[in-house]
Amino acid sequence: MSQSCSHNCETCSANCDSRNTVPQKIAPHKVSRIGHVIGVLSGKGGVGKSLVTSLLACEMARRGLKCGILDGDITGPSIPKMFGINQRAMGDNMGIYPVSSEKGMQVMSLNLLLEDPTQPVIWRGALITGTVQQFWTDVVWDVDYLFIDMPPGTGDVALTVFQSLPLDGIVMVSTPQQLVQMIVGKALKMAKTMNIPLLGLVENMSYLPCPQCATKVEVFGPSQAEKMKQEFSIPTVVRLPIDPQVSALADQGKIENCHLTQLSPLVQELEELQVANEK
Repeated sequence: MSQSCSHNCETCSANCDSRNTVPQKIAPHKVSRIGHVIGVLSGKGGVGKSLVTSLLACEMARRGLKCGILDGDITGPSIPKMFGINQRAMGDNMGIYPVSSEKGMQVMSLNLLLEDPTQPVIWRGALITGTVQQFWTDVVWDVDYLFIDMPPGTGDVALTVFQSLPLDGIVMVSTPQQLVQMIVGKALKMAKTMNIPLLGLVENMSYLPCPQCATKVEVFGPSQAEKMKQEFSIPTVVRLPIDPQVSALADQGKIENCHLTQLSPLVQELEELQVANEK
């Protein structure tokens, strides 16, 4: 396989082994119950991808659905911190069990397996992607929705998740800066190339609500959300404000107490997957 392979054989004339190889989806743990699998992705780090993952999972849980988060950001895990989870994950002959938060969110993260979660994870790509797969195959999940918080970029983990796991769709996270939009566009094109459904785009840190009036101050420049929606045919786009209270709740491990009405259109999009499944 060429290093420049786009993983789209229809546009490639190379005669490599991948042309006749269809990636097989990996089965979850034999006793897991997983309804829908949603990937949360961004082309660039620092845009609030883990925060958006957590907020979406919490909003779905508020609707009476059992939810979990697979923390695929192996070298920069932050999900346990936001949910106030400090204990280590346990396992037995059956498998590994996700740790539940105070309000019942199921979480699996490398930080829950390390003796010292403050130590850096200095691993090569193959070990990282293998760990993400093990969080799928070796962990006993019981959820209606499993959200996968992926690391930034279009590298090994994104490719492994796209090819190996039965994604119902992905949610892309971005911020208003044009530089970020350009990089996120690469991730959107990757998803399209690999036929992964795009459920929505979240433009995080889109504006700062003025505390004295209703003015929206666009700190990082004009919103690019509608432009991205048109360019990539994104079904649902939402804009999240800069909110110090949300940051404080995440730092305190109380993200489950946060409720953002701006996410409602995207949450409705996710709910429709469940409705369609019940018909």
